[in-house]
Amino acid sequence: MLTELFIKNFAIIDDLHIRFADGLTILTGETGAGKSIIIQAFNLILGDRATSKMIRSGAETAELEALFHIQLNSEPANRVKASGYDTSESLLVKRVISQNDRHRTYVNGHIATIQVLSAITRHLANISGQFASQGLLKEDQQLCALDQFGGLTALRQQVGAGYHEILPLIEHLEDLEQKHQHQAERTELLRFQKTEIAGASIIPGEDAALELEKIRLKNAESLYQAVYEGVESLYGAPGAVIERHTEIHKGLERACRIDPSLKDRIQGIVDAALRLEDTISAMRDYLKGIQMNEGRLEAVESRLDVLNKLKRKYGPDLKAVVSHLDAVEKELSGIEDIPLKIERTKKSLLNRHESLAKAARNLSEKRIQAAKSLSRAMEKELAGLKMGKTRFDVSFSKLPAGRDVSPYLTADEAGIQETGIDRITFMIAPNVGEQLKPLAQIASGGELSRVVLALKAILAKTDSVETLVFDEVDAGIGGGVAEVVGKKLADLSRYHQVVCITHLPQIAVHGDHHFRIEKTVSGGRTRTAITPLGIEERIEEIARMLGGEKITPTALDHAREMLKKGSKAG
Repeated sequence: MLTELFIKNFAIIDDLHIRFADGLTILTGETGAGKSIIIQAFNLILGDRATSKMIRSGAETAELEALFHIQLNSEPANRVKASGYDTSESLLVKRVISQNDRHRTYVNGHIATIQVLSAITRHLANISGQFASQGLLKEDQQLCALDQFGGLTALRQQVGAGYHEILPLIEHLEDLEQKHQHQAERTELLRFQKTEIAGASIIPGEDAALELEKIRLKNAESLYQAVYEGVESLYGAPGAVIERHTEIHKGLERACRIDPSLKDRIQGIVDAALRLEDTISAMRDYLKGIQMNEGRLEAVESRLDVLNKLKRKYGPDLKAVVSHLDAVEKELSGIEDIPLKIERTKKSLLNRHESLAKAARNLSEKRIQAAKSLSRAMEKELAGLKMGKTRFDVSFSKLPAGRDVSPYLTADEAGIQETGIDRITFMIAPNVGEQLKPLAQIASGGELSRVVLALKAILAKTDSVETLVFDEVDAGIGGGVAEVVGKKLADLSRYHQVVCITHLPQIAVHGDHHFRIEKTVSGGRTRTAITPLGIEERIEEIARMLGGEKITPTALDHAREMLKKGSKAG
């Protein structure tokens, strides 16, 4: 239930605060006073798109806030909770509209997207105005209303779930069949790639090792000469390093016999001799391994050419080439299994299609039954709204199953969608002797308003929306019709919180709460104000609505009598 609405710097409203209660709340005022602005603000609270043009002249931002009290464990409470918001202390929605069009949305103090806001408020409140009434002219909205009336929402959701479960399987089957059609060509390519890569017998890291070997083979002569000369200088040539080292070591040993403390200090020279001999030995072994073999160089270059071609085709390095081979082998294995996969997928699709088609047929049959009851209920409600001779019916047709529709999305030659197999149209004949025609083609503004009201009255007990806002419910009506519309709104307020903007006193007198909206000029600026009305103020407002600006005693008496009757009727 909506408990409070705050509007600041929005259009001609500078600062407005409205406290709402349960029952039927009436908003009245002269044309242009700002009633439609309040509805516009409430639409924004429910997730409509905002623009900077809505900001009051001279202000940087406009702010809108709405506080909702939500009954614990109710459907709206469960849906809000599912969106991640705590409703134990009510729900606060805030919109901040900025001149730079960087608007912000908050839910319980946390930043939120418009999509999240719309999902939450969809079950909190509903506005029935000119555009909402036009929405009832759409067949998908009529189908939703029929399902709600018939208590078929769960069955419809079952069909929708089955529809969305079968779609990926259909796509998977189409993909498998397409692969099967191109299987021969693809298999040939994959087998060639497998033979080419596997035939190379790749050893991880061998390309790097071969590159080093290639460099050594190309520079074998220079390497041999450099190492040979080094060995000779260290060991073989007259006056070699090892020879000089031996002489130095002998001289120092003689010195150690004179001074034994010198022995520890020359130990490094002994160690150096040992390391030098090991180094010379390693260099001799290296010389033995140096190849000056043109045939080996050609073999290495040939092998590198094979490996580099594979890397250019299948990856930047040998690791990627091997990974490609693994992928090829896996795909080849999968291709060999395609016929089996197609068979399994078709079997699964047949089972799911049987279940989906059965649910869709069941939903269609129950809709036909519900449509008969809805037609009788609508004719009864419309009779109470001064449309006593009106005939109402629901026309059914099947969704077409075109050539491009998968056979797994058909039932009884009809196409299956997430809403089932039915297409419906509300048919109406407001006058005696007329043929039934689609609601969109025949209903006038006043008739459409009453059809919407009649439908909401019928759905009142099953509708989970807690707050209903009616704007222009009095369009095209007056007199006795307005009286029965007012009573119907009062009846609705037994199941929902109802807020109604009206120009008609016959409707206004049925309210439990009454606010007057008026436009004033102060300090050269126009502003909208809203005032809760007590009993005497209500009488005066009703009298104004009856007779205009000049309120006569007769108008006051009439207003008092209307309020008295309205209170009794409520």
